[in-house]
Amino acid sequence: MLASTSAPATLVSPRAPVFFYALLMLVPLFLYPRLSPAVEPIAASPGLRVSPGSRKFLAKLSGLFALDALGSGFLTTTLLAYFFHVRFGVSAAAVGPLFFGARIANALSHLAAAWLARRIGLVNTMVFTHIPSSLLLLTVAVAPSFPVAAALFLLREALVEMDVPTRQSYVMAIVRPEERTVASGVTHLVRLGAWAVAPVFAGAAMQRFALLAPLAVGAAMKISYDLLLYFSFRKVRPPEEERAQNAGTVDVGPP
Repeated sequence: MLASTSAPATLVSPRAPVFFYALLMLVPLFLYPRLSPAVEPIAASPGLRVSPGSRKFLAKLSGLFALDALGSGFLTTTLLAYFFHVRFGVSAAAVGPLFFGARIANALSHLAAAWLARRIGLVNTMVFTHIPSSLLLLTVAVAPSFPVAAALFLLREALVEMDVPTRQSYVMAIVRPEERTVASGVTHLVRLGAWAVAPVFAGAAMQRFALLAPLAVGAAMKISYDLLLYFSFRKVRPPEEERAQNAGTVDVGPP
């Protein structure tokens, strides 16, 4: 997108990164066969896939995850890169390192999420890191210069993915072991479906209303998701958190 708006028509986008990415995607083909059968869940009873209690939780979580993914679809890398280009006039040479730094921040935040979840709980970690990240995104939209926007964006990226490992852990914890594969599949499918349709509306909003419209809408959706998640599931604790609280080793109340 940046190449089409800022470079001559004769410029051909480099193909090497695309091929390298495709090769990286093939690596799991050689890794999955090496997994031990011990990773398989306990065999479920014939005809029983998800218990009524788990089905109730999954239905609520799937609806909330769809809302969150819809918000994420308004904030794809392509749309954010286009926003930075149009808003601040920066080139791909500047946006590339910014997103490199963002992905490094994402990766490190996963480690921090595990540390934080042990202290305040999974739901609290999801909500109380996700809301600040959405508020930071709004500040990016109105930042006065690219350096300021880039710094705020990197800070946002250090928080925004802390809900990913905690969300996955939470889903796996509140269902029975034999239900985990189904639970993971259902929640991921819902998220992917919502995320896939959102960019169509995000692009239309950016073109019809304002450049920062997708950022505002995406942030609003994510904050709504966080609030609904907190008030719906703050008392639904995984078994390990219940044991830790009883032992006095974790504080699962609001930070």
